[in-house]
Amino acid sequence: MIVLADTGAVLGLLKRDDVWHERVVGFWESAAAEIRLPEPILAEVCYLLGRQVGQRAEAAFVRAVADGEFLLEDLEASEDVPRAADLLQTYHDVPLGFVDAAVAAIAERVGATTILTTDRRHFPVIRPRHVPAFVLRP
Repeated sequence: MIVLADTGAVLGLLKRDDVWHERVVGFWESAAAEIRLPEPILAEVCYLLGRQVGQRAEAAFVRAVADGEFLLEDLEASEDVPRAADLLQTYHDVPLGFVDAAVAAIAERVGATTILTTDRRHFPVIRPRHVPAFVLRP
């Protein structure tokens, strides 16, 4: 089983003062081997870490990714980008951003039913192709 983590969950994991920290850490410890970071969240995580914590935190995160401490799930441009575009159009009133749409598209492609997320505004409204709804954790 693959679990995809979104930006908020990764920030919750890395920032000890985040309100989601304990819940994300608890889930991560129980499912670490299954958790993947979708490629589109990397720039967003880096931007927010750099802005909220500092450049050293951003650099440490990038090093951890490079060293394989986080498992990545690639963005398949030929499949995921068109599906993300469809999701953006379908959920334009949410509004759903590209990163969340891409996470959902990747989840559909790899058959992931669980999203590790702190986002309770966007992911609950998405109706994926492969299941009635995503399971949101933590």
